[in-house]
Amino acid sequence: MTTVERIEQQIKSLDEQAFAQLRQWFIEYDHARWDRQIEADSAAGKLDFLADEALAEHRAGKTRPL
Repeated sequence: MTTVERIEQQIKSLDEQAFAQLRQWFIEYDHARWDRQIEADSAAGKLDFLADEALAEHRAGKTRPL
């Protein structure tokens, strides 16, 4: 049995309260990982193309004020 399979079995055995607590922790953990990845990608310049595209569309008059 793999580690993931063991974790799955343990999750299946949780009561509702423990499962809700795990779900909340996992959501927060997942968001924090995502934030760190976005920050790292931004610092590495991997997202520069998005800003470049947005600025080009703005300069071309393809945007409008909110």
